[in-house]
Amino acid sequence: MVAAALAALALSAGRHGQTREASFRSHALRGTLPFAVYLPPGYATSRRRYPVVYFLHGLPALPSAYRGIGFITSALEPLGRAAIVVAPRGARDGDSDPEYLDWGTGRNWETAIATELPRYVDSHYRTIRSRRGRALVGLSAGGYGAVLLAIHHLDAFSVIESWSGYFRPTNPAGTAVIPHTPAQSAHTLVPQLRRDEQIRPTFFAFYVGAEDKRFRAENELLDRELSAAGVRHVFRIYPGAHDQSVWSAHTRAWLSLALDHLTRPTRG
Repeated sequence: MVAAALAALALSAGRHGQTREASFRSHALRGTLPFAVYLPPGYATSRRRYPVVYFLHGLPALPSAYRGIGFITSALEPLGRAAIVVAPRGARDGDSDPEYLDWGTGRNWETAIATELPRYVDSHYRTIRSRRGRALVGLSAGGYGAVLLAIHHLDAFSVIESWSGYFRPTNPAGTAVIPHTPAQSAHTLVPQLRRDEQIRPTFFAFYVGAEDKRFRAENELLDRELSAAGVRHVFRIYPGAHDQSVWSAHTRAWLSLALDHLTRPTRG
């Protein structure tokens, strides 16, 4: 997994869009869930509704890691593709590696992020309020979270992307799988994904570095499992390891592909 070096990036206005911070009271976490939200150029004066890319940062992480979305917004703006980006906090003091899963009272991260957060965002921003308007994307441990949460909530998300992620919960170092239930492994959910996509088409893509010694093999395994089950997906291996140089080099292309499969901004 990746420590949140991105947290050092401050919230800022993009060249034309604007990044700000917001929060809401989460019943699942029994506390406040802050998030960074990027509003595209023209949002303030437009009446349009926009697709939303939900971005999950890596773990373990500082409570401020969600603020580090500068590399996302700087890649998005040159595309000229209007979208809202929402990046929720995925860790807090004393709970720096919750793996985006539901663990019990006050630690139900999946419920907070996959259910409560979209509900809040839809009620406070001009979004396309359907699964066709929502992507769930994550980096490293966030990639694991994006895949698991989206598969568990395919009624809410139609685009899934994992960037150098994995597909079973691991220890903080990402070197060993920890005890988990079948529902916490994407490998065991492949048949469910196959059945569901026949009813609700889903774009599923995942990428990994060729020198990523921790996660490349598992990415290749999931690719084989999805292919054997006839689940449509995109899988690519890129030069590089598990580091920022890989993500920065390809963020624009990965975001573009996700947006290609979302509903474009609409009037009213």
